[in-house]
Amino acid sequence: MANGERRSRRASSPGAAVKRSAGHTPIKTRRSAASRATPIMTTYTDKGDKPDGGRFVHFDHITFWVGNAKQAASYYCTQLGFEPVAYKGLETGSRKVAAHVVKQNKILFQFVSAYEPNNEEMGKHLVKHGDGVKDVAFTVEDLDTIVKRAKERGAVIVKEIWEESDDDGIVRFATVQTYGDTTHTFVERGNYKGAFLPGFRKVTNKDGLSKILPPGRLDFIDHVVGNQPDLQMESVAKWYEKNLMFHRFWSVDDSQIHSQYSALRSIVMTNWEETIKMPINEPAPGKKKSQIEEYVDYYGGAGVQHIALNTQDIISSITNLKQRGMEFLSVPDSYYKMLKERLENDNVNIMEDLETLQELKILIDYDENGYLLQIFTKNMQDRPTLFLEVIQRHNHNGFGAGNFKALFEAIEIEQAERGNL
Repeated sequence: MANGERRSRRASSPGAAVKRSAGHTPIKTRRSAASRATPIMTTYTDKGDKPDGGRFVHFDHITFWVGNAKQAASYYCTQLGFEPVAYKGLETGSRKVAAHVVKQNKILFQFVSAYEPNNEEMGKHLVKHGDGVKDVAFTVEDLDTIVKRAKERGAVIVKEIWEESDDDGIVRFATVQTYGDTTHTFVERGNYKGAFLPGFRKVTNKDGLSKILPPGRLDFIDHVVGNQPDLQMESVAKWYEKNLMFHRFWSVDDSQIHSQYSALRSIVMTNWEETIKMPINEPAPGKKKSQIEEYVDYYGGAGVQHIALNTQDIISSITNLKQRGMEFLSVPDSYYKMLKERLENDNVNIMEDLETLQELKILIDYDENGYLLQIFTKNMQDRPTLFLEVIQRHNHNGFGAGNFKALFEAIEIEQAERGNL
């Protein structure tokens, strides 16, 4: 088949067709057993032209700009089971910023703070956005081709290709501007052997609590969601298509995803190999303020709303994370009563114990191919902006469309308590 006719090998998620843009062919919509009470979502067959050189491999790391990097990193260690792995600061010759890097299996988070009071860029960013994600980095191959193509297509290059080195090898980088004040850094690691990146000191003293608290059991970054102001989702999706040659993977509109009060639209963008998923959300008109609008208001524009972390054992993971003190959104027991009826009617078998899933408040979504389990943390900082998701997949490549209504209602309870609904 030609590239534009190649059918994606992913499982279709439940839902209905959304507004179609020229050049994007959705898979013929179909209603799965799970969707008798849930609309059909749209997946896409057209991956577009395969990039001629350059390859996006996977998420490399995520950089947070925060007021106190040391304390923020410690919070992710104690609450989520990360371990400190690398550091740079005054002791390593970094005079402008301190950076603390934490790791859990393949997940790398970098927390960065300014040393000096006159660091205008970081100061303005923190006043406007609060603690949050500044950069989502991708591991790439053939960096030169990727940057050359992005420049030719009109991408804003924040920092041209540069390289850094130490005794563990050489790493090459480049940074581009994406939505809002968020950036993407392309990282070409080659044969670099260090703990993180050149200029960082390896941290050998492990977090003391890791010896007495249960592990987080989080494995890798599944997807990273970006929230946009109203009517900006489509232009951002086109930015990924044009500049990075990503393609549309999945989408949903507000006629399908809504609660009594609020709604959203979403397009998931992905690279050719479909190893990096970047959902792009925008609010839709509703009776009251949606979670997307609340995010945009408090973050001060577009930005990363949540990071989904994949696990192979969500029951153990959430049990352990709750023991560590992590707080999650809760859905009413009525959700599980309806879920059990649907599972029985659709003759769908879930490997996990349903009573345990209900006790932990883990959500379930499914179609004819498989199912996923997911749960969402409460906000990771005082501003109602960034939160995390924990997800386990069983042959299901969707994003929990059947759970959006339950999730919205759980978030709306939190919004009401904040006086922001």
